[in-house]
Amino acid sequence: MDKLREECGVIGIYVNDENLASKLAYYGLYALQHRGQESAGITTNKDGKLDSIKGMGLVSEVFSEEKLENLKGKIAIGHVRYSTSGVKELNNCQPVVAQYKHGAIALGHNGNLTNGESIRDMLEEEGAIFHTTLDSESILQLIARQYRKGIVSALKNTMGLIKGGYALVITTQNQLIGVRDPNGIRPLCIGQRLEDGSYILASESCALDVIDATFIRDVMPGEVVIIDENGLTSIPATHWGQKKLCIFEMIYLARPDSVIDEVSVFEFRRRSGELLAKEFKGTADFVIPVPDSGIPGAIGFAAASGIPYMEGLVKNRYVGRTFIQPTQELREIAVKLKLTPLRQILQGKRVILIDDSIVRGTTARRLVNEVKKAGATEVHLCITSPPVKYCCYYGIDTPDSENLIGANMTVDEICTSLGTDSLTYFSLEGLRAVCDNQSRFCRACFNGNYPIEIPV
Repeated sequence: MDKLREECGVIGIYVNDENLASKLAYYGLYALQHRGQESAGITTNKDGKLDSIKGMGLVSEVFSEEKLENLKGKIAIGHVRYSTSGVKELNNCQPVVAQYKHGAIALGHNGNLTNGESIRDMLEEEGAIFHTTLDSESILQLIARQYRKGIVSALKNTMGLIKGGYALVITTQNQLIGVRDPNGIRPLCIGQRLEDGSYILASESCALDVIDATFIRDVMPGEVVIIDENGLTSIPATHWGQKKLCIFEMIYLARPDSVIDEVSVFEFRRRSGELLAKEFKGTADFVIPVPDSGIPGAIGFAAASGIPYMEGLVKNRYVGRTFIQPTQELREIAVKLKLTPLRQILQGKRVILIDDSIVRGTTARRLVNEVKKAGATEVHLCITSPPVKYCCYYGIDTPDSENLIGANMTVDEICTSLGTDSLTYFSLEGLRAVCDNQSRFCRACFNGNYPIEIPV
């Protein structure tokens, strides 16, 4: 695939109606489906008794009305997964559930641990038995082992041991708990339904909107929030960590209607296109987005450049996940099904094609070729992010560095390889301007400056 793949999405519900929690979680996961299409799961908590439904596939494929009716409880946590670690199998579906001395506990995890392998080795040396290949199970084991001094102590001690990017939703006994890593690499927000006072935790604010919840705030880096019958309690970070939200949440991963750490994703992308237009040297007849993530950038680019915005690629929204096709030939056919050029628009025109990123270059090469075959006389590719040159270790599935086109070719070489008439990447300086020159974002995939030590 020619994109950095979404990591995972999590949601947590605390509501007084035990028939409602699973359904709210279901609709919340629907809104977060873009964050993971491999598997989905919901675990409910009814008076400390946990029940789960998990399966491979999309949310609509895993759940039915009958299944949701059987999930009772005032607390529900849900998860959609695209694996960045662990084998792709049913056993690795989340939430992860375990029985321990003090009862039952379930956890949904978005992110990746940089010291996950060493943590697992340590636990296995001490006799722990694992049922999955997930980092998430190591986190669950650590919490359970340290619970004797209470959940807050267990969570704080666990956070002191694990490193990486993570957002957790947890249910144990009668509580819903949210945890965000000390650098805030992975997002997590809090919402509330005013009609019944229920609380929601979610990876993105778009999940709150769909279930009529009002956004309250983001969980702060290193913060633990506990929700129970007494309301919401915040336990602030024990150790200070510089905020480093993943920049690719803003560039590609998050839905454009989400707001993360007080930043509108749509406005971030629109502004990126606006500033990219000032860096582009040339002209054309139309600005055309690669749908869907290229649309806000194309709107900003067109407005700033004065070049008309036009839709020149039609997206088929009913095509399955092309990366699971069994042969390269079938994969390429599936990609053609996904995006079809509009010949009536492109014939005889010079076009600026706006996309959010190039990873391997495979999809970009095919798109440029198809647009030219449809009659475009010139294709100028403009990317609303800098070249991806380094791997991510915090919860995004990145190809090895030898497969990152930006790490192995110059811009001129990439331009020639893709067959485009010109190639303009958004500069790091321009990206900093969109971020108001603040250092609150992790840009390691562009500059190699990792905020947390990485595995060697």
